[in-house]
Amino acid sequence: MFAYYLQLGLRSLRKNPLLTLLMVLAIGCGVAASMTTYSVFRATSNNPIPNKSSQLFVPQIDNWGPDSAKDNKGEPPNAMTYTDAINLMRDKRATRQTALYPAAMSVVPEDAGMLPFRETSYGWYADAFGMFDVPFQFGHGWTASEDDSHAAVAVIGRSLNEKLFNGANSVGRNINLNGRDYRIVGVADKWNPEPVFYDVINTNGFDDPIQVFIPFTRAVELKTPTNGNNNCNHDAGNGWDAWIRSECVWLGFWAELPTKSEADAYRQYLNGYAAEQQRAGRFRWAPNTRLRNVTEWLEYQKVVPQEAKVSLMVSLGFLLICLVNTVGLLLAKFMRRSSEIGVRRALGATRKEIYLQFLIEAAAIGLAGGVVGLVLTGLGVLGVSLVFEPDIAKLATLDVSLILLTMLVALLATVLAAFYPTWRAAQVQPAWQLKSN
Repeated sequence: MFAYYLQLGLRSLRKNPLLTLLMVLAIGCGVAASMTTYSVFRATSNNPIPNKSSQLFVPQIDNWGPDSAKDNKGEPPNAMTYTDAINLMRDKRATRQTALYPAAMSVVPEDAGMLPFRETSYGWYADAFGMFDVPFQFGHGWTASEDDSHAAVAVIGRSLNEKLFNGANSVGRNINLNGRDYRIVGVADKWNPEPVFYDVINTNGFDDPIQVFIPFTRAVELKTPTNGNNNCNHDAGNGWDAWIRSECVWLGFWAELPTKSEADAYRQYLNGYAAEQQRAGRFRWAPNTRLRNVTEWLEYQKVVPQEAKVSLMVSLGFLLICLVNTVGLLLAKFMRRSSEIGVRRALGATRKEIYLQFLIEAAAIGLAGGVVGLVLTGLGVLGVSLVFEPDIAKLATLDVSLILLTMLVALLATVLAAFYPTWRAAQVQPAWQLKSN
């Protein structure tokens, strides 16, 4: 019976090619607009580390006081001072923890024919590899004892390893960074969480994968400048030592707290630490701290671009308009066949069979609209860079899940749009139709 109704539907569509084309284009354009913007929204609102997003936390400590916090709705600074980061590392109240910052590093190749070049580089602690689930192609991260000894070790990314060593196992070899040799202990496999949750304040959530990791202690010892933000509420003074002892905030900090009780205990610890700084005379205000997990942090930092939200809402509105037009076209098409429906009803067809016939016909239109929408979505994804920043536009991809979702949305939307026209068609009275004809 399904095949028979499908055959009737296709025959009906061929009888009115212009009307059919209008409906297919309406569905295709509406679905393509919504799926193109959804591809951007999906990428920017993605949970970058779903297995641990509730276990990794960003602590914040207000070291600037109420006057500065008032300008930020009472919130502490987004980053941390060197003094606070080192104190928190020293106290070791979390299962794993790390301070981090984007270090300005240049790679000096052994090949004299290659010029030095900048790579995305970070200084962090050994715990970070396990905390952030960094995968390894060769070797492993360095150890906590190498953190303590400020060891000249490094982990490099897969792309850099291919560039310098043609993809061979480079563990044990040296890499020259800023004119100094570092022993490679590991080669990280592809790792590029999106959004870049571990350093939102410097990347706005989107950046190239890290290719060089060195110990935080080593980077600070060599006075390696930050490649990210540096915010001060007072003059930091002259020189490196004055700067890192100032109240300037420039460091990220992450703590791994696997259970709620550990997170609650860490909150108490943060308040106790701020109170201790108050008693010591460093802070002249009551403790003002925060502790946010990954999803809360990304939401607080407003990582999802406002234009992505607005575009998605506008495109969904456009899809709704297309569906309303499709309802009108289907209604006109179905009601023009009232005499056919009357004859079928007079010959014994039930309303259920009328429903089935016309919904199958609508589904065929939806599938055709989905194919058109898929082509237009592909073109839309290619043109996303015309609307969004390049770092965001490159995240929009037409993968298998988006292809399936495009077809599903087109099919379901068209069938839903067909319910009212189909209901009207099923209400046709056979006696009246036969009499009028």
